[in-house]
Formats: sequence, C-alpha cells, structure tokens
Amino acid sequence: MRDFAGAKWGYVTRRIHDRDATAPGGSVREPQLGDLVVATVAHLGELDHLEDVHGRRVRLYSGDIVVGAYGNRYATDFYEGYLPTGPNVHLLTAGGLVGTVASAHTRRLPPTELKVIGTLNDRSGMPLSLEHYARTPSPHTAPEWGTLVVLGSSMNAGKTTTASAMVCGWTRAGLAAGAGKVTGSGSGKDRWTYIDAGARAVAEFLDFGMSSTFGYPVERLRTTMVAIRDALVDDGADAVVLEIADGLLQSETRALAECLPGFADSVVLAAANALDAVAGVTILRGMGVPVRVVSGLVTASPLASQEARAATGLPVVSPPQLANGAAVDLVRAPDRQPVATTEPFADAAAAWG
Repeated sequence: MRDFAGAKWGYVTRRIHDRDATAPGGSVREPQLGDLVVATVAHLGELDHLEDVHGRRVRLYSGDIVVGAYGNRYATDFYEGYLPTGPNVHLLTAGGLVGTVASAHTRRLPPTELKVIGTLNDRSGMPLSLEHYARTPSPHTAPEWGTLVVLGSSMNAGKTTTASAMVCGWTRAGLAAGAGKVTGSGSGKDRWTYIDAGARAVAEFLDFGMSSTFGYPVERLRTTMVAIRDALVDDGADAVVLEIADGLLQSETRALAECLPGFADSVVLAAANALDAVAGVTILRGMGVPVRVVSGLVTASPLASQEARAATGLPVVSPPQLANGAAVDLVRAPDRQPVATTEPFADAAAAWG
C-alpha cells in the first residue's frame, strides 16, 4: 500500500480545502450516503482513471490509495450501484463515487474493485461526510431574468449540451449566466462544460452535501434544487439554467418535474429523437409543466426536427441556435414580461440553414 500523502483524491472531494487536517481512519463503519472513504485499488476494470478536483484524468494503478465518497448511481448506459452491504466495493464514477455495482450496460467492462481502508477522519478522529463541507444555503431569491430548467427524455439526450448552449447565448448577450446541476452522480464533466460556456456562477448537488442524488428523499432533492438556484443568484447570476439528470421515466426526475410549475419560468426538453420529444412533451404537459421548446440530440437531424415540431407544436431549437441568440428569447425581462415571441427562432433557423 502506498503512503496516504500520495493519495489520489476524486472530484467528489473538491470542497475539502484542508487535506492536511484529515487522515484515514483505522476502522470501517456501515456506509452512509456522502460518507468520505479511503480505499486502495485492488483490481482495475472499466474505470482506469480518477477525475481529480481540477478535472484532470489521473491514471490509476493497482495499489493506489484513493479518496472518494459513498453513494448510489443510476445510469442506464453505465452502472446501477448502491451503498456496499458486503465485501464487494467498486468505483462507480471516475469522480470518486464508491459503492457496489448491481447491474451494468452490456458494453461496460467489470468495475474497478476497491479495498476499503476506512473512513476519512478529521484531526479528532471523527469520520467525515460531504455534509460537513456543505455550503450554507443562501436567501431565497429568484434571478432577475428568470429560471429555466432543462429536462431530458433519457440519458444522452443532449441536456448538458443544451444547458451550456443557453449559458453561452446569455453570456454573449451580456447576461450573467448561472448554471446548476440538480441531480446526478459525482463527476465534474458537466460543471466544466458550464464553465467553458461562460457561466458566471456554477453550483451543483455536491455543494450541498451529496456525492450523488439517487436514493435521497425527494423532499431533500426539491430543497436542494431551490438552494442551487439561490446560490447562483447569490454568486451574481441574473439568468439561471438548471439541469435535471436522467430521463423523465426515472422516478426522482419525474418527481422534481412535478414541482416545476410555479418554480421554473420555462422548461426546455432535450430529446433524443422525435418520438421521445412527443412522449416527453405529453408527460410534462400532463403535469402542467411549461415546456417552451424542444432541443437536444433530435436537432442533429433536420427531418427528425420537422417531425418533432409538427407533432408537438413547439419550436425545435438546436444548441448552436441557442448559443447564437435564441437562448435570449427564452428569458424574461426584469419586469417579468416576455422579451420576445417565437419569431426569433425562425430567424435563427434560417441563419443556420
């Protein structure tokens, strides 16, 4: 086993700024969501690297010491994983989420196996959790230009691409864009994408004590969604986009969608194809959710976009169009009146052929 001083810290530990004040504990306790854990790499599998707190892919080797956090994972194209209840412990995400794989997509290799050393403790020997590093909630404040929420028909429907395109479009128009990831599993990929798009402020569930969100009570997720919005406004955002992970058939995503009326000024649905767009819009309309446009992967195909537009009656707007002006037409002016009608979408479409 290597020295703890050379441990590799996963992205989920990014809020720990004083590593010298921590040390591995000598005992193993029953895992709880968000508990920080120290382990060695026993056998490399699907994930042969660790995403560190700066987003760098750190190569893993057998015998490496890693620091991560316990949690569950729900990813239809990757792993289904839960808190360990036995000796089998795996790396669930490259960001350092630790649990036990229950099922995997057929294209995935067996998971990287870990051997738990113990908890991560403070100087007094107390086991630490991400809850200890959670951000203090900000006062409830709606952003001046509104809150938009991006939902997806499924995983890989283009939610993050759509949200970051909105950030880019707002930033180019002179707005201070804030982007938040409401649900998901411990990984920094989406955070870095928002930052690259020009976000003035970025926040996520990790900032509020969760390594991942799957398995938490819905009420905790709802209060976290509001806290993320408030944090973004407190950090200077005047227009906010929030991304909710997974698809509408995932139970927690659907539960969060149900509380969007009265919270979100508009909702954008990222759909993988035209049929997904129709199904997603139908589900959301049944909840009274204010779907404004369809975007996402479906926009890669002009024909699929035409189908989705005809079947839903909604504008279908690609991420490039959002980044080049159409995103501004989705926000509301400070007097809470619409900035524009849907005509600018046609202009954007014409500009992109």
